[in-house]
Amino acid sequence: MSLRALLIERILQDGPLSLADYMAECLLHPVHGYYTTRDPLGAAGDFTTAPEISQMFGELIGLALAQAWLDQGRPAPFTLVELGPGRGTLMADLLRATRAVPGFHDAARIALVEASPALRKMQAETLTGHAPSWLDRVDDLPNQPLLLVANEFFDALPIRQFIRDGDLWRERLVGLENGKLDFGLGAATPQAALDHRLADTRDGDLVELCAPAQTVTTELARRIAAHGGAGLIVDYGDWRSLGDTFQALHRHEMADPLASPGKADLTAHVDFEALALTAKNAGCAHTKLTPQGIFLERLGITARAQALVRGRTDKEAESIIHAHRRLTHPEEMGNLFKVLGLFPAPAPPPPGLEP
Repeated sequence: MSLRALLIERILQDGPLSLADYMAECLLHPVHGYYTTRDPLGAAGDFTTAPEISQMFGELIGLALAQAWLDQGRPAPFTLVELGPGRGTLMADLLRATRAVPGFHDAARIALVEASPALRKMQAETLTGHAPSWLDRVDDLPNQPLLLVANEFFDALPIRQFIRDGDLWRERLVGLENGKLDFGLGAATPQAALDHRLADTRDGDLVELCAPAQTVTTELARRIAAHGGAGLIVDYGDWRSLGDTFQALHRHEMADPLASPGKADLTAHVDFEALALTAKNAGCAHTKLTPQGIFLERLGITARAQALVRGRTDKEAESIIHAHRRLTHPEEMGNLFKVLGLFPAPAPPPPGLEP
């Protein structure tokens, strides 16, 4: 039975699904889930992430985390963790760039938080010789200093959507219309989690909530606050959620998110304000939200691109220049993607970011 048929059967039996339940089934169903059944990356997949565009991205992330480790007195051992590591490309580039940092690799215990069996296999091949361990959940991380990167992880966590109706909210749900999956609205009810949004929204405004993102951030921030370390969260989104950002991507093109359950990547923009406030409540300091392009330029991506171009063929040099532009230019990924840094209050923020 297809995932579409399973979802229709479930809706007929139990009623409409929250958007969070729909996303979770489409992305992580054990048989039909998008992430459990395929490699979604690259030209043959549905999207391309920054580490797959250029080695420069992972290298600079690695050096930023290594500097944070040096600034905090070289704690050992520490957990070097990536959330949603894709093919393992970012971690491989990070490790190559930090080989020359004395003691860094000896102190690091590499952990990958990954739900996809298909991607775990690819990560093992990419990271041969580094002996990473795999975790199902962030709360499985050990209680020790934590150096973390999460690139395009939070955007795939399931969201719920609510539309304001007076001082109440109506949840946007996935139900059936003439036998097909379609959006509808639940009854108007109070939502305590949205009480603070009554001051900056109007009737008809749509707001997104991502409870799993706050749960994950709490676990990370508690560890960083208690044991030290730093986290770099890189994703597309903005400081505060407003409007419908739920989207599907199939073969690098926008698609109807209800058209092919389990066949397309489903994401939503990250509400960085919610992550920052959650981290603060868990005792962890955070940086200002910084556009990816500015972050990478501060870390020296232009100088790195110039070094990589030397001695290359014209075609190779053109590819490096194109990758630099794609990662940093405001009209490409430079402004759409943002970086939020987490760190313990007494320590300086990670390089490239302002407190």
